[in-house]
Amino acid sequence: MDAGASTAADWRVAVDQALHGVRTDADLVLLFVSYHHSERYPEIVGAVHERLAPRVLLGCSGQAVITTGREIEGRPGITVMSLSLPGADLTLQQVTQADLDAEAPLADRLLPPDDVNAWVLLSDPFTIDSEKLVAALGEAYAGTPILGGMASAFPDGRSAYLFEGANLAPGGALLLAVGGAWTIHPVVSQGAAPIGESWTITEAERNIVLAIGGRPALDVLMETLRALPPDVQERAGRNLLTGLAMDEYADDLGRGDFLIRNLLGVDRERGAIAINDYVRVGQTLQFQLRDAEAATDELNTLLDRAREAMAGEAAGGLLCACNGRGQGMFGEPDHDAAAVAARLGDVPIAGLFCNGEIGPVGGRPFVHGFTASLALFVPVGEG
Repeated sequence: MDAGASTAADWRVAVDQALHGVRTDADLVLLFVSYHHSERYPEIVGAVHERLAPRVLLGCSGQAVITTGREIEGRPGITVMSLSLPGADLTLQQVTQADLDAEAPLADRLLPPDDVNAWVLLSDPFTIDSEKLVAALGEAYAGTPILGGMASAFPDGRSAYLFEGANLAPGGALLLAVGGAWTIHPVVSQGAAPIGESWTITEAERNIVLAIGGRPALDVLMETLRALPPDVQERAGRNLLTGLAMDEYADDLGRGDFLIRNLLGVDRERGAIAINDYVRVGQTLQFQLRDAEAATDELNTLLDRAREAMAGEAAGGLLCACNGRGQGMFGEPDHDAAAVAARLGDVPIAGLFCNGEIGPVGGRPFVHGFTASLALFVPVGEG
């Protein structure tokens, strides 16, 4: 067995249950522990490392955790995945905010691009600028999959923890370079569906869209909403977002072709809209709907594509889901984990509910919200 989990309140019992039957002496162990066990994190990480004796162990704290087919919300949870990756080159490095702010490029202290097939990234959102880190990695390792998430803790808390080897890491971020015979197949579901038509931004200032297709942006937004069927109008009124096309020259745009960004507000006097990203003239924008129905649809579609794209079965997967998903969004337990199990079969899974999810859209990595980011470990040539 490659994955295990426990909901026991006593940390010793939880470790015993989570590790029961899990392979020892593996290449990679991923460990995620809910905030309920925060006072015992050092003991838990040390015990798991001692008993499994992996080449590499990394993980972090979570508001809730995820295992194969199941999401453990609102109660204590430990989830662990132990993977054998023959021929894999695995290099774990820590990055601090000082490293990011240094004059020397970040890549100077990391592996050469030719040695890295993919990155797994877990960060502490309270001690490092994760968006700056992801942007720096994306520039230095263009085209390389970068997936993971930002650690979380107790609701509304301002502390998170990273696990490295047998110890807690002192903040920042943990970067696992995956090389050699293995890589990662990414599945990034932003949980949104395009509505209306796609448009070209014709006037913009920083994160303010002033004009779309030569018309006030707000006018285009209102026209888009009025053209929707009544039931969709009602859904969109509560869950409206924007999508920026990753390839503005593409003829046919659909799910997965947009970087989804929140609609922050409108300026009725100027006829403008504000979103949570910088925009520029010439970009393609399409309004988006995000709710449980759209998110379910998109995740299932992307998982089906992943199954078809992979020549063989993945060794395992890291699933990072937004804190805003789960039962609160879908009204039922285990939504994302169950979808992965239904589409991909017995692939072992470990993960958590994050403060932000990391994954590529259009070949470039971003920090997302309300997203499910799945990193599937596959042999080179099968991703």
